Amino acid sequence: MCMTRTNPSSATDSPAASSPDVPVPGGLCAIHQPNLFPRLTTLAKLFAADTWIVLDNVQFTRRDYQHRTRLAALGDPQVSRWMSIPTHLPQGRQTAVRDALIADPDLARRRTTAMLRQHYGASLYWPGLAEALEPMSAAFDSGRTAAVAETSTRSLLNLLGWKGQILRSGDLAARSGRSQRLADLTAAVGARSYLCGTGGMKYLDAAPFHAQELAVIPFLTPSAGIWASGRQVSTLWSLATLGPVALARRLRVVVAAQTQRWPAA
Repeated sequence: MCMTRTNPSSATDSPAASSPDVPVPGGLCAIHQPNLFPRLTTLAKLFAADTWIVLDNVQFTRRDYQHRTRLAALGDPQVSRWMSIPTHLPQGRQTAVRDALIADPDLARRRTTAMLRQHYGASLYWPGLAEALEPMSAAFDSGRTAAVAETSTRSLLNLLGWKGQILRSGDLAARSGRSQRLADLTAAVGARSYLCGTGGMKYLDAAPFHAQELAVIPFLTPSAGIWASGRQVSTLWSLATLGPVALARRLRVVVAAQTQRWPAA
């Protein structure tokens, strides 16, 4: 099964751009936890989708990317270091992503902005990047790690010209069970196709999707060039190296290549 794809990265505004709280039927749906300045492969999947459902009502995982990311050195993506937001879990290991709290918001904001400037301040594109990240800095006032992580991703997508809509899983009805939840969320926003990364394809049970006549479409990315480090380091490196216009162009090429394979999905 394959849906006619709308293009969230085109110059034509999606209806979701003006009505972000109203699900837009059809198109592709990506479901992913809020990641702090996500890796290029993750951001590419969201860029290819018409709707990103922020998976915020599942258990927080410290070893994941919900509160941390790898910043690559501007001149060498093989050299990187972790940047983390110190996070407190009020309910311990059972704390949901949306309930995780920043241990010291003011200090975390200062350290985060300082590390970003340290790594990418010498980039030709830093002034525009820094301006685009101002909402992320303001999100520390919420005191919630998920707010900062989601806003960091929103900022990058906006900088790249994405025109899709963003909704949160906590606001939508879905049954329990990993794959069942994903299928229900996809259906809840009126999408007919679920865009799944290579990691997700390893555990996904397609049966709940087939039961609701939903297509599961694997999302693949290249392995060379900027993509060689795309599964390890934040998209910030690619943005600081290429600039938003050039990176958006490369993302559109990947999406176009994927589209040619989707009819067979």
